[in-house]
Amino acid sequence: MSGPAVSGPPVSGPAVSVPALPAPRPPETSGALTPPADGPTPADAPAPPADAPAPDPERILADYRWRFDPDTLREVVEEPEIDELTEVRRLLTGKLEATTDNGSRARLLSLRAVVSRVLGDLDQALADAERAVAHAEATGQLRRITIAQARLARVLQWRGEYTAADRLFALANSTELPDRLRSAMHQHAGLCAYEQGRFIEACNHFERALDLRGGGDPDLIAQIELALDAVYRRATEAGWGRYPRSRDEILGIRKALTATFDDVTRRWGYTDELGVFRIPPRFTDAQPFRDGVAWVQRPGSRNWELIDDGGELLIDRTAGYRGVGNFADGVAWVSRDGVTGWIAIDKANTVLVATGFDDVRPFRGGLAAVRSGGRWGAVDAAGRLVVPLHYDGFVTALHDGRYIDGFSDEGLAVVALGSGKGVVDRTGSVIVPPVYPTVVIHPVAFLVTDPAHRWGALDRQGRPLLETELASRDEVTHELDRLLSDARPIL
Repeated sequence: MSGPAVSGPPVSGPAVSVPALPAPRPPETSGALTPPADGPTPADAPAPPADAPAPDPERILADYRWRFDPDTLREVVEEPEIDELTEVRRLLTGKLEATTDNGSRARLLSLRAVVSRVLGDLDQALADAERAVAHAEATGQLRRITIAQARLARVLQWRGEYTAADRLFALANSTELPDRLRSAMHQHAGLCAYEQGRFIEACNHFERALDLRGGGDPDLIAQIELALDAVYRRATEAGWGRYPRSRDEILGIRKALTATFDDVTRRWGYTDELGVFRIPPRFTDAQPFRDGVAWVQRPGSRNWELIDDGGELLIDRTAGYRGVGNFADGVAWVSRDGVTGWIAIDKANTVLVATGFDDVRPFRGGLAAVRSGGRWGAVDAAGRLVVPLHYDGFVTALHDGRYIDGFSDEGLAVVALGSGKGVVDRTGSVIVPPVYPTVVIHPVAFLVTDPAHRWGALDRQGRPLLETELASRDEVTHELDRLLSDARPIL
């Protein structure tokens, strides 16, 4: 197997065959490759029909049975598998050359990156994986972006670039994803931690992967059993390694200073994790740090000022803001009377949205819900009204039980009009008309109820997917999970 050498313990036992994770192509095949039409065929083999379709490389990968080294936990390929996967890569290239849309190019490039990685061509794998992420981000589709990021993280892991790989795994693992896909993210983040000797952290990821899938995934169970055996062998020899990191530590996010009241000065300041004042207690009121900044009030003034985490003044009291909102995505809402006339500013006090709205919600993903004249809509950070002022409110419920102000990570929001609820996207297009008593955003669908409180589901285009005849939300979620064919893609 050619390509750059990779770190890790030497192979000390036979490779173990474990079923592959299903790829996002539903049909199953035998996994055997058909010789290309222009390639050699055995002399005694009948020539294929002239119009025989070329084998689909995605279908081949869907049924491919990977073998894993029991110590490195990496995929192992030998002859004739190398030749087979080389042919798969050639077929993916042909398919890619005939494709122009961002979604398909993201999928095919990232799959080609998987094959190149396993073949040891890590430079080609890196180039393809990075291009795949760019195409995926152009689609704005969370699941597509996540899968491309995870495949890039796997390439970085094999290259020994663990910091970047860990960061991508953490960024990719959104709570808005299907549980099966989140499970796969934790599994592979655990493999990356394992290679770094972070065995407790690896076990935490493996445990979380199993928790998300329960006992309903024998392939996952087999793979994690193999991984745990390796962890225990290595930990017995070298110890359990460093203490597990938090997500913020992996992403390099510093713990924010805490607003703290000082009993001596009777003023507010900000303390670090040890309780030491890093910004002296000199404020009559202080809000939490958000997005690296915090609003404070000084004695003798009702106006808010903005400081950074070093205590430096960014916006002083002369700006005249009586009402302020937390910064998010570098933008915050402020009001000079504290009640209405809300405008949006950046941290340099540049006005980004000059329209004075009656009520507002924080920016999320570049969009914010706003109210004027008794009706709600949404604006972007440039002040463009992307959702008309037409609705009674934004009531975005997610499948994991959370409610958010405005739009999800995918740019979807549940809106209310009268007694009905529907869904709009970040462009203001109505995907689901507001006619359902309940609408919940699921990673691959919209969960809805009818007036009799029976549950069903619509697809992401708003078309019926499951009839409203199920008794509970859990039942419809379980049925959707059963129907998913691409929730655990090859990573």
